Order: sequence, then structure tokens, then C-alpha cells
Amino acid sequence: MAKIKQLSPFVADLIAAGEVVERPASVVKELMENSIDAGATQITIEIKNGGMSYIRVTDNGIGMSPDDASVAFLRHATSKLRDASDLEAIGTLGFRGEALAAISAVSKIELITKENQAEAGTKIKVTAGKVESQEPTGCPDGTTFTVCDLFYNTPARLKFIKNDRAEGSAVSAVVIRTALSHPEVSIKYIKDEKEECHTPGDGRIESCIYSLLGRDFAQGLLPAAGENEKVKVSGYVSSPSAVRGNRTRQFFFVNGRFIKSKTLQAALERAYANCLFTGKYPACILYIEIPFGSVDVNVHPTKTEVKFSDEGVVFSAVHGAVLYALENEARNRSDEGQNEGLSHDGPISGAVYSRPAFSSSSGELKDNSAGYGYGRQGIYVPRSRDTFGGQRTLGTYRSFIDVKNDGGFSGEDISTVDYTSYQTKLSMPETNKGKYDGFVNNSYENSGEDYTIIGECLNTYIIVERGQDLILIDKHAAHERVLFDSLKNSHADTMEQFTLSPIICDMSSEDMSILLDNEESLAELGFEIDQFSDRAIAVRRLPADMDTGEVKPLLDEICQQLSYGDRASLEEKKDEILHSIACKAAIKAGRKSEPEELLGLVKKVLSDEVKYCPHGRPVSITFTKSDLDKQFRRA
Repeated sequence: MAKIKQLSPFVADLIAAGEVVERPASVVKELMENSIDAGATQITIEIKNGGMSYIRVTDNGIGMSPDDASVAFLRHATSKLRDASDLEAIGTLGFRGEALAAISAVSKIELITKENQAEAGTKIKVTAGKVESQEPTGCPDGTTFTVCDLFYNTPARLKFIKNDRAEGSAVSAVVIRTALSHPEVSIKYIKDEKEECHTPGDGRIESCIYSLLGRDFAQGLLPAAGENEKVKVSGYVSSPSAVRGNRTRQFFFVNGRFIKSKTLQAALERAYANCLFTGKYPACILYIEIPFGSVDVNVHPTKTEVKFSDEGVVFSAVHGAVLYALENEARNRSDEGQNEGLSHDGPISGAVYSRPAFSSSSGELKDNSAGYGYGRQGIYVPRSRDTFGGQRTLGTYRSFIDVKNDGGFSGEDISTVDYTSYQTKLSMPETNKGKYDGFVNNSYENSGEDYTIIGECLNTYIIVERGQDLILIDKHAAHERVLFDSLKNSHADTMEQFTLSPIICDMSSEDMSILLDNEESLAELGFEIDQFSDRAIAVRRLPADMDTGEVKPLLDEICQQLSYGDRASLEEKKDEILHSIACKAAIKAGRKSEPEELLGLVKKVLSDEVKYCPHGRPVSITFTKSDLDKQFRRA
């Protein structure tokens, strides 16, 4: 008995549909592209329940005749190709003739269409790929597709569909990409009877970006342009000061088609090589025009991947256009500085407050922008470190001890200083010989050893002397490990802080979907989020010790991590998420730290409780006296 049999047309159609129609967003993409190919200047998209129960796409394109409409749902029926030679220079978005057949195989469709100048239109109803009825109808010029009950006849596919909110966000992402690809087309998008966006269709990419992605995003963009012998590039890229924590705002369009390309991504990010911190990514809306014969779009069922005949030429053109934008901004900034001078009126981005210090001569507070106010001149101790809405405030100082050269004390002599923030005592002897560059820890119940915290260097490393060893501790790496271990311990209560007012974070549709899908898991990590608007998340609770300014970068980073792989969940990426939270909340290198913060870290490191950061880097390096003697050739 033969083992190989030909599949029935129905099963073959279902298999083909699986390649083209993955979710409601796939249907919207194919129908919008058909409308654009039909010359539409106005397209309206309506969905309900994430597109699973209802999708309608209406356009004012050329429409179809009754004869064309009757064969449009057949596999490989297309008006865009005639023979194999046409595949060498494809200039339309669709061309395979698979979309309508694939969609109709797994849904119920109603088509209403009318050619320009025709007296009447045509209405066709199709169920599971079979034409149920066809009749004349009155309708305006153009075409309307209504798709209902997606995957109603393939229940196995339904288990791979996410909730309505996630599917709706995926549709939104498709609408945004398609609208950006053709700013000359006015696109209206309605979700659950509410208008989400409406582009003007005036052909200006600036107005399209503004209406789709918002004012804040648009204001951070720089014009980019460049071309070589085969490729022309235009569009916008983000200023280095307006980069993001993920790549969801990178849009590349080749001959009007949105594509994903490692070549173009590399060309973009290479231009920013000396401008960005690790984990930050530029945004872009770039249009690449290339001869049709120099790009192959027939390499993937969804047509989002392409092959270039000469990737080097394309890479060079995109890289050059982005460099032009960055260098032009730098020149403009330089000219403004020379012509107008630098103004420091008002708040300065990234500015930090200086810690007040005592004057050794008068005992009064003085500004100390260069250091802590402890060291050879004496010791001061903050009473407490209060927080208000996540922002740290300066504490008050209740003790100052001037250490004289002869080892005696002037001012207020005390034997014990309470560090109330950490409930730790520093026992100061009544007399000490020599001078103290920092503060001395003589409470040995935790460490078991004598050590002296000399201070900090480069606002990054804690300097500790213990016995015959000199120890340098990376304060950020050490604190990051402490926080990571605390977060990872499932038996520990997550320390949280509530905000007086919600922190509003603008998010893309894809990122919003990711965060809301993982809302419960994020709550376990100390975040309380909800949807603030169609384009924003409200954060009402966050992990303790995290500055409010770190929230948006952290959410961007979480979305970037969760976007890898197929339908990855926060649980699957939990360690990576915890790394990110710990890194954002940890003491930052380059910033001054409170003495008691340093003391707590030193104790954990010297007790061997903390050895490596979550990424595997050592948190401390030890130099023996012998090592130092060799360096100075004293051995």
C-alpha cells in the first residue's frame, strides 16, 4: 500500500495559511498591502477583540470587477505577476496571490468591491475557502474586506493566540509600520470602536511620525540623507541623547516595504559606535530606495526579509546617511556654543547636588563639590538618609571630630556613633595615634578581622586596608550582587516604594503588550503597572532603592530581553530581568556614596558573602604588601 499520498486541497490550504496567517496582525498586514497596491489614498482599519472576532479594512482603491472578485480567493491568483521574468524586479508589496486564499481558508470573509465608474459593486461571501454567494450591491468605489471568526475551523491554532490586548497591540504595530512606509496614504485605525490613530496622508513623513509615535519621540530625531551609485537613503535617526533601551523603534523600509535586516541594523548602530552606552539603541525611520532588480523580496512567506545583490553598497549608504545626521548635529551644537555661549540657567540634565561639609576652622557647613567632607579634616556622620517620592534628600549631621596630628580629639568627643540607616555601630576609641583618612571600623563581630576604610577613589572603588593587604572594591558591582541575591531569594520580601504620583512611561505597542502580559510577574518583582493610555504605562510601585529616572530605561531593557525568542515569558527570563533591576537600583559608579553605604558593602565583601557581580565579574581586587613593594622595587 502506498505510503505517500497527495494532500487534499483543503488541508493544503490550511498548511499554506499557517505560513502566511499567524495571527490577526498577519491578516491586517496583507489586506493593507493589497489596498496600497490598489492605489488607495485612504485606508480604514477596524478591529474588535484583538482582531480575532472582527477585522474590516476599507480603501478607496481601484476596486475589482465581478469577474476578478470571483477568482481573487483562488490560490496563486494575482494581478501583479505574469511570468517568471517579473520575479526579477518586483515593485509591489504583494505578488504571490496567497494572501486572500490563506485568510479565507481559516475564517469567514465578506468582500464588497466596486471599480471606478462601474454602475454597481460586487458582494461575495466566503467560508473556509469556499465561495458561498456572489451578488451585485451598491457601494462606493474601492474595496472592503470583513474577516470574522479567525481560526474558527482550526482550534489547534487558537492555543497559540494571546489575549485580546496582546493581539490588538500586534495589530497596532502593523498599522504603524504600514502607515510609516507610505506617508502619502491617510490611514485611520479603530480598535474596539475607539480611534487609535489617523495619519494625514499629506506625504510628509514628519507629520506621519508625529501622529503615530508622538511629539516626544519626534522631537528627538535628526534628519538623515545619503546616496551612492545604487542606493538612496532618507529619513530620520534619533539623537544620541534620545536613544532607547531596545530596538522596537527601528524602522527600515526598502522600496516602500517594511523589512527586518541585520545588515541595515548593523549599518545604523555602527554609526553610533562611539556615542552610546552599552544596552542603548538608536531609533530610526529610514527609507532605502534601490533598483528593484537589486533586491530579492521573494525569500520569506511574510515578505519581511530580503536579500541584497550587493550588501556592501547598501551598508555603506545607510552608514553614511546616519553619520551625516550625527555629524551635522555635532556641528550645529558647536556653532550654538560659539555664538551664544553656554547658559546654566535652570536645571541642568544629569546635575547632582554637592554634599555639604564642615569647615575645619569654624565648624560651619561649607560647599564641598570635590568630596565628601570626611577625610584628614575629620569625620561627619549623616543622621539618616530619607527618601521622598524616590528622590534622596540630604541628611543632617550630628557629629564632627577633628583628628589632630598628635592623635587627640578636638570638638565633640564621642565614643560611639550610631548609623541608624544600617543599625550598625562604629566604635571610636577615645584616643588614637595617627590620622584617619576616612572612618575606622573596630566592630568585629561580623568581619572577624580589623580593617580600615580609607575612602573612595574615582568615585568608583572603595579603598580598604586590612592587615598587610590593600583591597579595592567595585562599589557598583558589589551592591548589584547584594540586590540581585535579595531579589532572587524567593523567601525574602521584596522591598518596594510607592510613588506619590504615577511615573508615566511612553511605550510602543509591542512593548506595552509585553509588559501587560507579564503584569503579575512584574508585581512579584516590586512593580505595579497599568495601562495609562494607548501609548503609555503608569508605574505606581517600584523596587526600593531605585531612582525614578531609572524606571523607563529598565522597562525598555525588560522588553528587549522578553522580545528574544518565540513568546518568551518573564519567568523564562527571570534571571536576566533580576540582573537588570539590580543594576539599575545599585549604587552608581562615578557618584559619591554615603559612608554607611560603603561600610555595609565592605562588610559583605570582606566576609566573602559577595565575591562576583551577577555577570561574573569580580567585585574586589587584593594587593598584598609584597605586590606593592615589587611595583616600587622595594623587594
